[in-house]
Amino acid sequence: MENEAGIVRWGIIGCGKVTEVKSGPAYQQTKGFELNAVMRRDSVKGNDYAKRHGVPRYFSDADTLIHTQDIDAIYIATPPDTHKKYGLLVAKAGKPCCIEKPMAPSYADSLALYEAFENKGVPLFIAYYRRSLPRFIQVKKWLDEGEIGTVIQVRWHLSKPASDLDRSGAYNWRTDAKIAPGGYFDDLASHGIDLFMYLLGTIKTAQGYTANRWGHYSALDTVTACWMHENGVMGTGSWSFGSHEHRDEVEIIGSKGVLRFSVFHERPLVLVNQNGKRELLVPNPDPIQKYHVENIQKHLLGSAVHPSLGASGLQTSWVMDQILIGNRPLGSAVP
Repeated sequence: MENEAGIVRWGIIGCGKVTEVKSGPAYQQTKGFELNAVMRRDSVKGNDYAKRHGVPRYFSDADTLIHTQDIDAIYIATPPDTHKKYGLLVAKAGKPCCIEKPMAPSYADSLALYEAFENKGVPLFIAYYRRSLPRFIQVKKWLDEGEIGTVIQVRWHLSKPASDLDRSGAYNWRTDAKIAPGGYFDDLASHGIDLFMYLLGTIKTAQGYTANRWGHYSALDTVTACWMHENGVMGTGSWSFGSHEHRDEVEIIGSKGVLRFSVFHERPLVLVNQNGKRELLVPNPDPIQKYHVENIQKHLLGSAVHPSLGASGLQTSWVMDQILIGNRPLGSAVP
């Protein structure tokens, strides 16, 4: 898993936007990690990425990168429809892996990935990096300390106007139903659903209603859902990707107070209880996946357990599936 110097040498499959500023630099800056190679099918773009980021090597074939002897671990940052394909290859090679969220487009594909790594006894991490962000660790601290009493309900509303790209009809894999059936819901709502399970525990039942209201692309653009956590906390969510304004508002309601925050925006956390109203701004790190990647390093050393592993990513995939399935009778609890 590491070379004689104790360095874990990473290779990245996929060199898209997320790796430019959010994740790639985190692998380069984490002590004990080294970003040694990247892969992109377009060799010109792969070479350009490697040069700009000071990465020693680039490949145009994922299988070659995965089986390169001096690459110890793989980060898969491709669109979700290829996560299963590449992830199974990494598992077969017996190398630790981090997969971008969502884990896969469906629960079935996510389960195949989870089982492949479990059977090999190799760590699988999912890039739900909000579990490692200080602002949400603070929210969890307040909840665990009983600052709002017994939690009763969580509500989330996320909306944004259709972009120029959406209206243009130009291709965007994030809104291609063959790659991301839920569209921006897959890309964005998965972060919040996963975060709520980190904060409030596993979701045991979920149901949703979905539609394509605006016809800008093939994927869904409007979703509503309700769910229940194993501890009895009830949740509701609404997501609209063609509305007139951008809103991102979460409210966790307790017996003695309320917590309000944004999933995506770096706004103050708001705590209201018997002691009054408190606002706390907790800045995000730069790069934003800094602590997520550092926690991978700690996990591989055995000094801590990463908060976003294959098991929790699988739970999130199950909930997403239940919401997108619509009116089908609810299944059994999350495995």
